[in-house]
Amino acid sequence: MPLTFAYGSNMSVADMTARCPRAKRLGLARLAKFRFALLPNGFATVVRDPAALTHGVLWEVSFGDLAALDRYEGVAEGGYEKIVLPVIRETGFARALVYIGRPDADRERAPPGYMEAIVAAAVAQGLPRDHVEFLRLCGGLAPEAPPKKFRAIKNENFL
Repeated sequence: MPLTFAYGSNMSVADMTARCPRAKRLGLARLAKFRFALLPNGFATVVRDPAALTHGVLWEVSFGDLAALDRYEGVAEGGYEKIVLPVIRETGFARALVYIGRPDADRERAPPGYMEAIVAAAVAQGLPRDHVEFLRLCGGLAPEAPPKKFRAIKNENFL
């Protein structure tokens, strides 16, 4: 069964379950030398960047689900192309399909709430905080409020 690396809307468990009912989440993974970016139409992609690392989710999909994913990504229409790249897992390396958006594709604009959904999926999946904040910035979203600082109150009578 093929593996696919998700870095955008396919990180969402609910969305992947709707698109690919037999997909199995294998855990978190990272794609080295690629950076998350947005296409002119607002959809997510990754672009080559030797100094970058993109966090995401690794899925195992059936061949039938892979065909559904191809339709969703608009592979036949030229919206996305898929290539096999090495991804880093906790247990080592794996080769996975990665959908890369084509900037010249004639595709509709990303729907409202698209980046908010990607950020929510990244948080739900447990991606690193700095990567989630990077996704927020890419989408023009407000940064998450920093955690409140703990303040110790000294009261010797309390001890």
